[in-house]
Amino acid sequence: MPKQVDAQKVLQAARSGMPLSVKTYTLPHETEMYLEDILAIFLREMGRDALKDPLAYCLRELAVNAKKANTKRVYFEEKTLDILNDLQYLEGMRAFKEDTLNNIQHYLEKQKEAGLYIKVIFHNTGPVLTLQVCNNAEITKREQIRVFDRIARSRAFDSLEEALTTVIDDSEGAGLGIVILILMLRKIGLDEDAFDIDVTNGETIASIRVPMSEVKAENLKAISEAIVREIDALPRFPENIMNLQQLISDPDTEINTIARTVSTDPAFTADLLKTVNSAAFMLPKKVDNIVEAVKLVGMRGLRTLLYSYGTQKILGNDKAETKALWRHSYRTAFYAYNLAKGITKKKEILDDVYVGGILHDMGKIIFSSVHPDLETKITAYCQNKGIPAQLFEDLSSGTNHSEIGAMIAQKWNFPDALVEAIKFHHDPHSCSPMYQDVVYTVYLANSLCSFQEKATAYDQIDPRILREFAMQSEEQFRHISERLLNAFDKEATGL
Repeated sequence: MPKQVDAQKVLQAARSGMPLSVKTYTLPHETEMYLEDILAIFLREMGRDALKDPLAYCLRELAVNAKKANTKRVYFEEKTLDILNDLQYLEGMRAFKEDTLNNIQHYLEKQKEAGLYIKVIFHNTGPVLTLQVCNNAEITKREQIRVFDRIARSRAFDSLEEALTTVIDDSEGAGLGIVILILMLRKIGLDEDAFDIDVTNGETIASIRVPMSEVKAENLKAISEAIVREIDALPRFPENIMNLQQLISDPDTEINTIARTVSTDPAFTADLLKTVNSAAFMLPKKVDNIVEAVKLVGMRGLRTLLYSYGTQKILGNDKAETKALWRHSYRTAFYAYNLAKGITKKKEILDDVYVGGILHDMGKIIFSSVHPDLETKITAYCQNKGIPAQLFEDLSSGTNHSEIGAMIAQKWNFPDALVEAIKFHHDPHSCSPMYQDVVYTVYLANSLCSFQEKATAYDQIDPRILREFAMQSEEQFRHISERLLNAFDKEATGL
């Protein structure tokens, strides 16, 4: 029976900015249909339904090529031929097609036994949908040259139709597959740069990058700006916090003066004392003196604490949904702090990753807590501008909430490191290199929380970032996840 697509799970991946992967060893027809159904859901979410057929062809072509590459590896091994030897390669290819077609089940079983897989990844980062087909048989230089030769051949054709009526002689078949793929991409407005094939960590990865609809992007930006205007009435920060910021920024201010100002806000004082008495400071005895607490966190630490405290005070945490978001945020902050302190040993970013963790979902919190009539106003705005109201839901539930959060952070003059952590916590590789350490740490901390909440699978987490944190296997990742979870729960219960 054909496997049914879990539409909600696919939508969650499309809206959360987490990659969704499907792994197969034999790529039967029902798996090809399953992949097409997933593609259709991603494209519908992007407002690009019309691209389904051409992109489904491209996806199928790359998946079949990956399966063929795996089959070729086990065939050459069975024939005791070296695929990297030019003469032996030519010898093997003479009978490869006929032998494997006549006994395909045998070779599919052999590649499954050898652990040779095909993995298809769908990843929507908001601006771009990336489709990747990976297989763990590394493409040889000869094979890669052949692919780039086909791309070059595609430039000789003005249209897809012209290529289809032209016979391209090739020792390995008609050779039209990649040519047609490139022309298919050209037909839907993408150039050959949208396609790439390379080897990374033992995998051959063929990628297609599909930009989101410009119209949708413009509409999302317009709605985002409208939301920011709607919350323009929000104060930047309460007056006492503004005063504290000014005092901290003045190098001539004495610590006693800052401590006295802190003590005028009981809630902030409680937050400060809770922070210095947390496990992060590992103090031998409890601190209840405000001057001592200010000295311990330092001016930078106090400033960053103000950002999280001020934001929570403005946005509130009365609703159950908002409380849940803040709980997730504080867990993310704890994990980010401990990843930077215990794994990457980058003490200079401890404050930024902690506050970045607290504020990374600020956009979601805004949607859940600010102005009860915000949805009504924005829906009316969409109607007046002829923008589909569905896009407002895309903003509140999709990755675009990070854009809203970043806009508000900029409006409130947050430091650039925090703005970047908020804006790129779903798309970490798009951040400025200057803030990469902060963004990567917040991204991984958030991913750990999502993994523990069963909203994200291990293979959906960016492997490049996992390697940055010395997590080379799922076992290592699970061990660190469990350790952080226990540490957070221990601190939360005061044990």
